[in-house]
Amino acid sequence: MFESIGRGFKISSYLQETICYFGQKEVFEEASASIKRLKGVEVNAKQIERVCHYYGGILEQELEQAIESGAPAFEEPNSDQLHYAMVDGSMLLTREEKWKEIKLGRIFAAEDIVKVSQGHGVITASHYVDHLGGHEKFVEKFDHLVTCLPNVVFIADCAKWFWNWVEAFYPKAIQILDFFHAKEHLCQYALLYFKEEEMAKQWIVEQTELLLEDKAEEVIIHLLELPDNNKKEKQARDNLIKYYRENTKRMQYKTFQEKGLLIGSGAIEAAHRTVIQRRLKLSGQRWTKIGAQQIVNLRIAYKSNQWSQIAELTKKAA
Repeated sequence: MFESIGRGFKISSYLQETICYFGQKEVFEEASASIKRLKGVEVNAKQIERVCHYYGGILEQELEQAIESGAPAFEEPNSDQLHYAMVDGSMLLTREEKWKEIKLGRIFAAEDIVKVSQGHGVITASHYVDHLGGHEKFVEKFDHLVTCLPNVVFIADCAKWFWNWVEAFYPKAIQILDFFHAKEHLCQYALLYFKEEEMAKQWIVEQTELLLEDKAEEVIIHLLELPDNNKKEKQARDNLIKYYRENTKRMQYKTFQEKGLLIGSGAIEAAHRTVIQRRLKLSGQRWTKIGAQQIVNLRIAYKSNQWSQIAELTKKAA
């Protein structure tokens, strides 16, 4: 079916691929100007929009078919090769439901992390997957990538559904609660509880050192020892204690670091900015849910170094 529609554009396969490339990088009006400037061809913004949404939809169909067939997402690595699997969500403005969460997953090999300075590295290759909507569909897509990997470390700061899924299907995998989120929750509570900023800062330093020594239980004890001043502070403290208790086994940061593992999910937060926000959260943009998913699918293909999939599709359809 898609071949007949693709031919209906009445433009060459190369130009269709070019349209998809610029359309997933720039707003459609700017993509039109870029194509004219660099290729000497006039394609209006509406045509670019139609072509991009069409091929983004085809990518969604092909992924669904691959999941249904059980076909591996990529060649299985050797059993010793370590991969990180990270998940996080952000909000996207839609026409139907206003702000809607879009979930993004990023998977990369430990050997693809290149250290460029103290405490800073660059990831040279990643596989991405996303879904705008409920977590059930996202999990199907994410699992399609993860199931190929024999040695996975999960890092996230997610709702219970994510850790429940990991526990159920990857019980032997290492699970790590993103350290910076764990500390962020601590800081938020301290700034609420302590009236003097310096006292808050000192307390945060002390508790952070304990977290980095695999002593989350001691932090919980210290929280319990603080007297309640009002209901708001008590509720904040109880929420933090609950959060730490549910994730204690995922907060063994000293042990993780001694194994040479990452303890932060900065890579997935950066991915939200580069994969999604840079294209879909520009000033004045408001997407249909289907349209946003289609454009992000093109972004995923581009950022995952799988653009050849688009090239093959345009050759078939043109």
